[in-house]
Amino acid sequence: MERKRVGIVLFEDIEVLDFCGPFEVFSATRLREERRREEPSPFEVHLVAESADPVTTTGGMKVIPDHTFHTCPKLDILVVPGGWGTRKELDNQVILDWLRHRATEVETLTSVCTGSMLLGFAGLLDGRHATTHWRSLDWMRDAFPSVTVEYDQHVVEDGRVLTSAGIAAGIDLALKVVARHCGEDIARATARHMEYPYPESNTRRIQR
Repeated sequence: MERKRVGIVLFEDIEVLDFCGPFEVFSATRLREERRREEPSPFEVHLVAESADPVTTTGGMKVIPDHTFHTCPKLDILVVPGGWGTRKELDNQVILDWLRHRATEVETLTSVCTGSMLLGFAGLLDGRHATTHWRSLDWMRDAFPSVTVEYDQHVVEDGRVLTSAGIAAGIDLALKVVARHCGEDIARATARHMEYPYPESNTRRIQR
């Protein structure tokens, strides 16, 4: 089995569920449910940050990255989470340049919550449809005039770029990525294993 390599970006004051939700989905996926304990996920998940130092999340959790931007291997899927820490990273040319570079090589580029703002400031959403946390929808609209902001969708798919609403929506986004790469039956089995309701509707769950 050729595993897809997933990179999840970390930074200070990241929202926990923004990255842990997708991490759980990708690591819990199995192609054969009956072989769950014997076979690995078809996704190989890596946590990536600017430095090797532990990252402190919004809730105080300390997370150790697997790779720095310099040591990160080639990726197939990139996940950019959000959280309050995105505000500081918007002025960080190191992360923006790294995102621009990695975006050229991945098959699937995704963001959760205000991670979409990092993609936007990196110029990776120009001319696309996208969404973000409900509190930041107008911010996205005002910051990126060339982006069509979707106010009513939970996950927005625009070609190989997927963006989601806030926090828990990252689970739904990751399930859509699983469905793209492994088929809907596998995505549904993954949600069932997690005891998470498979998203039958793409309507935004929280309205402004």
